[in-house]
Amino acid sequence: MKANLVLLPGDGIGPEITAEAKRVLENVASRFGHEFTFSSHQIGGIAIDSCGDPLPAETIDACKASDAVLLGAVGGPKWDDPSAKTRPEVGLLKIRKELGLFANLRPIRLFDELVDASPLKREIIEGTDILFFRELTGGIYFGDSGRSGSGAGETAFQSMAYSVMEVERIVRLAAKAAQQRDNRLTSVDKANVLEPSRLWRQTAARVMAEEFPDVKFDVVLVDAMAMHLINRPRDFDVVVTGNLFGDILTDEASMLPGSLGMLPSASLGEGGPGLYEPIHGSAPDIAGKGIANPLATILAAAMLLRHSLSLADEADAIEAAVGKVLADGLRTSDLARGGKAIGTKEMSEAVLDRLA
Repeated sequence: MKANLVLLPGDGIGPEITAEAKRVLENVASRFGHEFTFSSHQIGGIAIDSCGDPLPAETIDACKASDAVLLGAVGGPKWDDPSAKTRPEVGLLKIRKELGLFANLRPIRLFDELVDASPLKREIIEGTDILFFRELTGGIYFGDSGRSGSGAGETAFQSMAYSVMEVERIVRLAAKAAQQRDNRLTSVDKANVLEPSRLWRQTAARVMAEEFPDVKFDVVLVDAMAMHLINRPRDFDVVVTGNLFGDILTDEASMLPGSLGMLPSASLGEGGPGLYEPIHGSAPDIAGKGIANPLATILAAAMLLRHSLSLADEADAIEAAVGKVLADGLRTSDLARGGKAIGTKEMSEAVLDRLA
């Protein structure tokens, strides 16, 4: 296979972890007889510094012309001024919109070797394997917003809105994934309070009854789900929810495996290139120190192979190599819990050794 892959290293530790994931993809291409070409483009804070735009037109064009996009991270204290004309995160939201990426897949898979790295008890989390589907281009993050008044009377607003079409397409995608797993789907909303959630619940229930009657379907309020994730996470298989709730719940769930540094994500649309990234941020406090965990980005590369290039065997090989590294006791500082830790390059080298 020949594939054109775009790298968006971004800010903070983004360039470091993206470089290591690229090495793994190059290794896979060589081993399996593929030809991957890479081009690197700017997004986020570095793009603001370079041209004043967190998502330059050149980056958009390159992404649209690619087979898949691998993103590092965006943002940092340098660009955190709330009165700034633009922010790095605007670039991330915009690229999702430009590529029509409405579904964010976040697998919360617990590697057996990391059970004791979790802050939760072994008997609670052992066997956890949840696939979250977060709606990505609607909801409160994209609703009408603004401010009015001044001083103590100043107010701000942000609107949450969802259409039937937006709910239908994400629920369908999640239901199809459930059919390939344990045939269970949970929809999370706040229908007891929010009108958009009532539309979400009604639409989801109709789609499931009419199109997926074989899938076991249930509904949980978002506040209850926040509790269930730390009390009985093994009870859930595929979970679908809106933009805001998905953002918060998946960050909470990220601590089940013990570190944000272990969790990849995929953003997909109806067609065209998908966007793959670790769910952790730019971690500016450790940027340039060579200690960032590259495994989430390497696992994101595996998702890229599976979902955008249909290379399941190659994706399996990467995931198996990561499992072997962990089984051998190798840990970056975020996983070591005060024990012996290795650096970013050492960890990716270990993955490459297991791939061989």
